[in-house]
Order: sequence, then structure tokens, then C-alpha cells
Amino acid sequence: MKKVYSVEEYIENNSHFAEELTLLRDIVTKTELNESIKWSAPTYDLNRKNVLGLGAFKNHFCIWFFNGVFLKDEAKLLVNAQEKTKGLRQMRFSSLEEIDNNAVLAYIKEAIENQKLGREIKVVKTTKKDVVIPTELQKELDTNLALKEAFKALSPSKQREYCEYIDNAKREATKQSRLEKITPMLIKGAGLHDKYKNC
Repeated sequence: MKKVYSVEEYIENNSHFAEELTLLRDIVTKTELNESIKWSAPTYDLNRKNVLGLGAFKNHFCIWFFNGVFLKDEAKLLVNAQEKTKGLRQMRFSSLEEIDNNAVLAYIKEAIENQKLGREIKVVKTTKKDVVIPTELQKELDTNLALKEAFKALSPSKQREYCEYIDNAKREATKQSRLEKITPMLIKGAGLHDKYKNC
């Protein structure tokens, strides 16, 4: 996607819905929301909290409500664009005639009010998993001081990658061959998947 630096540029790049996006923008900018570009699309926030955004696609254009799950949606205008989204809801249109200015403004005002009331999906930070060292690797670490020091110096995520790599092998012989393979990589301080990171 081409990088966009202004709302005007976004509308220009989506000329097939230029009139429609301009109308939605006019409705939004009559409110107290601040306009900016985030993720290369017009985004509107209240006190730095995202409330809604505009989007244009091949066959439709829309308003994204970041915490749309809290909107009453009495007119049944919202869709959950993706199953995995918890809070995000979309008001989708395919033509200028589908836009009901009063309904759109009512939803926007409700979204603003919800933001003022602090109604938002809270992102729950998961605690990092402990590194569980498989027996085969632990034996090797106990007998090889250089390997032990190199392993300890790795980040927890890299330690986990190595541990899972050994642990996921079903046969003992496979575990041993994997252990032999990773030993020089560990000594060098490399991560198991480092060679793929910059591809």
C-alpha cells in the first residue's frame, strides 16, 4: 500500500469514492474529533484515543469504529468485518445514496460519548511463558559450561525456540541429532530462526 501523508491524498488515491469519502469526512469534522493519518488512512481521535477511521476498498467504503462493539446499533448498520476483532465494527457503504447523514452523525456522537465514558476494549497483556528446558538439553548444559553461558545469554524467546525445537521431536534419536545441530549455533549466540529473520 502506498504511504499516505494527508486525508486529501488518501481521498485522491481512492478517487472512485472521492465524493463519498469527502461527505463522510465533512460529517466527522463537524464534531470535536481530531483528524490525522494513521496506518495510511484517515483516523479520528479524542484526546489521543482512536474513535473512528475512514476506509476505501475496491467495492465499498466505510467508517471503522474502534470500539464499535459498545454502540447500540439500533439501525443495524454495523458489521463485524473480521471474526477475530473484539471491538472494531464497520459501517459499510457501496454508494453515496446509502449514506444517511443524520444516522451517521448519531453513531459518531455515540462513539464519542462512549470514549468519554471510557468504554473501550482493554488489551490484556499476557505474561510471558516460562522457559521449560527439556531433559536432553539440560544434561548438555550441565556438562558444557560454554554452552550453558551461551544459552543463558540468549533472550527468553530464543531460549524457548531452542527448547521447543528439541522437545517437539518425538524420537530420542531425533532429539539427539537436533541437539548436535543446535550446539554450534548456541555457542555463537545465534537464534534458531535468525537466518530467516532478514529474508
